[in-house]
Amino acid sequence: MYQDNVNEIENLINKYFKGIFYGNSSSLETCFSMNANIYGDINSSEYSKSVAEYIETVENRKSPNELGEVLKMSIVGINILGKIAMVKLHVPMFDYNYYDYLSLFKIKGEWKIVNKLFTNIVL
Repeated sequence: MYQDNVNEIENLINKYFKGIFYGNSSSLETCFSMNANIYGDINSSEYSKSVAEYIETVENRKSPNELGEVLKMSIVGINILGKIAMVKLHVPMFDYNYYDYLSLFKIKGEWKIVNKLFTNIVL
């Protein structure tokens, strides 16, 4: 059961990575609970959006793929307790060194992102 959850979460995160990297907003949208919120710190500037606003931003920007970037996103860690999980990701793109913390909840048998926190770590 635990390994099944890990596999399901890894599949969700890979879909999330591809949605961000290729700008596939419809695929990305399926990764989130419709009530999810996104909060971040980009070089000391606060960022806060609803999931709908975030998806619209991804849809209307040039994707990392369109800009000739290489997909280098990776899962740093997954912690699962019952129907909740925390996932730490490394998401380098757009000349940023992003790290995401995603809160996941298993809703009706499917893992969904219910909250996203992220920051840019300057190297």
